[in-house]
Amino acid sequence: MQATELQVLAGGALTDPMSALAELYEHASGQSIVYRFGTTPVLIGLATSADPFDLGVVPVDVMKDAAARARFAAGPTTDIARIGLGVAVRAGAKKPDIGNAQALKQALLDAQSIATIPASAGGTQVLRVFEALGIGEAMKSKIKAQPTPAQFVRAMADGEAELGIFLMNVLTAPGLEVVGPVPAELHQEVVFTAALAGNTKAAEAARAFIAYLKSPAATAVLKAKGMTPASGA
Repeated sequence: MQATELQVLAGGALTDPMSALAELYEHASGQSIVYRFGTTPVLIGLATSADPFDLGVVPVDVMKDAAARARFAAGPTTDIARIGLGVAVRAGAKKPDIGNAQALKQALLDAQSIATIPASAGGTQVLRVFEALGIGEAMKSKIKAQPTPAQFVRAMADGEAELGIFLMNVLTAPGLEVVGPVPAELHQEVVFTAALAGNTKAAEAARAFIAYLKSPAATAVLKAKGMTPASGA
């Protein structure tokens, strides 16, 4: 397989694991991986723009957008990993009780401010949790909306928000302490799925990279980064 520079669209929450996997894959295969990371709306914009790409590893919500889905190859996509929601505080801060749905509801109502990333697949799940708890309206004035995972982590570490609720793998960053996962009865996950671009000129290399993402070596990295490899991984 000829060395190729693969252009990959990827969910912003995957920045750390996918960067680690690219380094390992490039060393093993000689292929070069170039990522464009983003939230769901950004990825939809990238997929539907005139800029070429070879494959995506994106939240399934991207594939629910008809215009974006049309830019990917027809047929089933390949689920890579799942990530659940969790709650975090600034390192050293008091951790509230979130052991069940009622406790989480009270912790959210008691918090002065809550960081999340509303314009993302993970943020959509967070808003669903608020609605399930019956506090969607009450949370609107508390949310400190962040545009990217990196800025979410920075805002939490700097004390701009009392609580953070987002994808578990993002919460493990330095400067934050994980309180725990969202209670099982409110369980929400974001699934990241992979597919070739419909017009890629590097289909063989793109398929090989997707296959690598399902390999034991790759799934070990995903697990280490707080993700759950999808079934079949």
